[in-house]
Amino acid sequence: MTTVRQLLDQKGRNIWSIHPDATVFDAVAKMAEKDIGSLLVMEGEELVGIITERHYARNVVLKGKTSPATPVRDIMERHVVIAQPEQSVDQCMAVMSEERVRHLPVLEGKKPIGIVSIGDLVKSIIGDQKFTIIQLEQYIHGGRAIVNG
Repeated sequence: MTTVRQLLDQKGRNIWSIHPDATVFDAVAKMAEKDIGSLLVMEGEELVGIITERHYARNVVLKGKTSPATPVRDIMERHVVIAQPEQSVDQCMAVMSEERVRHLPVLEGKKPIGIVSIGDLVKSIIGDQKFTIIQLEQYIHGGRAIVNG
């Protein structure tokens, strides 16, 4: 079973963040530039929130606010659901489903070491399933199984 640490080792550990006093416009521009759907909101080394495209759509566009004038702190999610590096991808998928979130910052202690999205988890699960299918096909046809490691 793949752990979050293994997933981060495969996909990379880029962490994109923004300060809570930055404007929502700056946050959306940064997400567009980096082709990502979320930013961690950091004050120094402290994770204080998360902002996603969904937060923008629901809290700025639908409420008639203007993104050039709205600070990130006004729309960010302060209750950040996190993952631990040793959690399994399946556990993270369950957390995402339960909490109805699409991005999980990964923390080691209090320090962010990466972020995983629902897409990252799905890709990992599909990869694991493909490997299992290959193993089963080889077993059925009398071949030797390959040890995943």
